[in-house]
Amino acid sequence: MASSTVTSESPSTTPMEDAIRQKITTHLAPRTLQIHNDSHLHAHHSAMRGVTSRETHFRVVISSDAFKGKMQPARHRLVYGLLKDEMAKEGGIHALQLRTMTLEEEDKRREKEEEAEERARTCKD
Repeated sequence: MASSTVTSESPSTTPMEDAIRQKITTHLAPRTLQIHNDSHLHAHHSAMRGVTSRETHFRVVISSDAFKGKMQPARHRLVYGLLKDEMAKEGGIHALQLRTMTLEEEDKRREKEEEAEERARTCKD
């Protein structure tokens, strides 16, 4: 992910992404936070006509112990609650795709991916 330096004289070019990152980081203390701006993939949709924002569609991956003991709907409600202002704002978030997991779930997913990669390497040899 690209990062940029913003000074007080230069406004951010990604204010919505910045707000998402700040709120999730502050409230969920994630180990993993990936924010993908997919707005360019949806700019041609009829619902986006006249919208000047380039930050309307996001895909977000979060791993946090704040999700421990919560089912997916409760996790998503938690994130939606954090971002309610950004979703209500004119030209704000129009679509939000979430992948939420606990640290334990993330570790298991990584182990499976590593095992699959190892099997793929072994098959090539």
